[in-house]
Amino acid sequence: MSAHLIGAPGGTGLVLVDHADRLPSVAWCGVVGPATTAADHAALCPVGLPLLPESSSVWYGRPGLSGHRGAGEPGAWSPRFVPTSLHATAGRAAIEAADKQAGLALRTEVQAVPGGLLRLRHALTNTGATGYQLDALEVVVPVPDRATESLDFTGRWARERTPQRRAVTDGLWLRENRRGKTGFDAATVLTAGTPGFGFAHGEVWGVHVAWSGNHVHRLERVPLGKNSPTVTSLGGGELLLPGEVTLAPGDTCTTPWVYVGAAADGLDGLAARFHEYLRSVPAHPAAARPVTLNVWEAVYFDHRLPVLRELADRAARIGVERFVLDDGWFGARRHDRAGLGDWTVSPEVWPDGLTPIIDHVRGLGMQFGLWFEPEMVNADSELFRAHPDWILASGGRTPPEERHQQILDLAQPGAYRHVLDRMTAVLTDHAIDYVKWDHNRDAVDGGSGTVDGRPGIHAQTVAFYRLLDELRSRFPHVEWESCASGGGRIDLEVLQRAQRVWTSDQNDALARQAIQRWTAQLVPPEYLGAHVSAPCSHQTQRVLPLDFRAATALFGHFGIEWDLTAATEEDLVALAAWIDVYRTHRGLLHSGRTVRLDTAAGEPWVYGVVAPDRSAAVMAYAQLDELTHEPPRFRVPGLSPAARYTVRRLGPAARPGYDPPAVPLSGAALADTGLPGPPPAPLSVLVVLLTAQW
Repeated sequence: MSAHLIGAPGGTGLVLVDHADRLPSVAWCGVVGPATTAADHAALCPVGLPLLPESSSVWYGRPGLSGHRGAGEPGAWSPRFVPTSLHATAGRAAIEAADKQAGLALRTEVQAVPGGLLRLRHALTNTGATGYQLDALEVVVPVPDRATESLDFTGRWARERTPQRRAVTDGLWLRENRRGKTGFDAATVLTAGTPGFGFAHGEVWGVHVAWSGNHVHRLERVPLGKNSPTVTSLGGGELLLPGEVTLAPGDTCTTPWVYVGAAADGLDGLAARFHEYLRSVPAHPAAARPVTLNVWEAVYFDHRLPVLRELADRAARIGVERFVLDDGWFGARRHDRAGLGDWTVSPEVWPDGLTPIIDHVRGLGMQFGLWFEPEMVNADSELFRAHPDWILASGGRTPPEERHQQILDLAQPGAYRHVLDRMTAVLTDHAIDYVKWDHNRDAVDGGSGTVDGRPGIHAQTVAFYRLLDELRSRFPHVEWESCASGGGRIDLEVLQRAQRVWTSDQNDALARQAIQRWTAQLVPPEYLGAHVSAPCSHQTQRVLPLDFRAATALFGHFGIEWDLTAATEEDLVALAAWIDVYRTHRGLLHSGRTVRLDTAAGEPWVYGVVAPDRSAAVMAYAQLDELTHEPPRFRVPGLSPAARYTVRRLGPAARPGYDPPAVPLSGAALADTGLPGPPPAPLSVLVVLLTAQW
């Protein structure tokens, strides 16, 4: 028996233990410390968790593989894989295994990636002579028995990523997503940790399935029987619908990457691993994140060139750097019941084409962006009338409409080519810097015409990636935003391709505080589209102060969703000042470590970003409601304890009466005692800049 440690020092690692007659097992998963050795963990836990849990290895929980062949070949439903090769280094491992009787071969990859995460995936090949029906193939890793609490997310439209905690108990906690896209209610990061873990304390282990279609996250505790340990595991994979993937002889199915992270410093430590990884991927935005004006809530479908020009003029005057024309520019799209799929500029609305508004915007020094919803079609469209057979449908019937639209079956070559050609034409004919790619309905009852009406979500997800990859190749200068009725398609696989996500359709800043707080568990601030709304929120009708709205947007990719032609001159001056704050400090906001302070219910939220070398920080003290007592002190986590910091307030002083101490203060004192709390002020955010005096 030999053992292998995969993982970088200080990052997440696991120990694989070889077995001659069965798959390797995972003896340990955690943070790799100076004294971590594979031999020690293998000696203490020689059995471990099978790399792919199988009934044949005496596993009583949810198997890692579920599938079968037809009648007369019963052995394939319960395979027993025997390793044929294992190659391991400190940074990666590849394990080959086979069950010759079942006619199956398995390849498992483990990789340590930048930021201190691991990622794992399986590839299953049918080596038999008949088809193999694959029902599930999932990645799992063990977590220690001291991980007795869990955290994941649920949500709905305009309330994405709402946290939920529960105790880890015997049995299976299974989060299934069947929406055909990542989903508002996705688990996002399923985390297990030591009792009471918080933002800055506790040991935590988290898992994320990088897949933009149906998927599962799983947390399971299985008592294995007399004189055997209870095993707790985290994992996940793609959720396959009945009959969705059948492997013909020689075919292979590869799972999505499943990312695993461990941290000894709480949720912020785990989030930092995901953030550092995303900052390492080739698609990560290289340029400073431009201040963005999206015109949707300003004009909706009412596209009039004089109005849009005036919006652009006002936007440029206050420092906006990107102007995005949203829904309504194409086909018969005067409302949300018609036109989707007809990606040609509407001569009714734009008789001279889009060039006049593009030239005006670019002449003001701003980039120009355009909205598409490439995967969708309205029944009232030229495309649907010509090709009703191009939608995802099953049972010979049209699925129920959602948002007055259906989903194009991109696995069909004709539908794929139509969308690719039409988008290529628009992007070729116009000077477009940015595309907002929307996806406004869930995929239910979605069969594919390419496989006789069997479920089409897997093929659709693969086709979406292929389409976006091809467009990125053709138009390398264009940046891409992933939007799905807001934050319905946010995952690490779409973020291999996009430079921004629309965090939520919810632009009410009070609601956005929580949405942004928890989306940051996976995604760093520079990706998170965060816009200053109109004074009265279009979603909640709540009226909020401008400083509160702007300070909330400051901690993301700052933008505006507001009819600036209706804004007062006083509002424009204040908004310009906030834009200046963002433009001055976005380098720090979009490169540092996100920190969040644990606070009691009803207390102000303290959060912000600390520079990697801890030389500076931008921190917020957000009073979301009335306080029961006087404001608690403004403690600042994450600074260098020995360094001394000057503190300066940022942003327009619409509510005077708070001046930070004028003397430099140690990072230790700022974290322990903290600054004096600002005066009570519901719906206010105090933002400060801390600069180290080395």
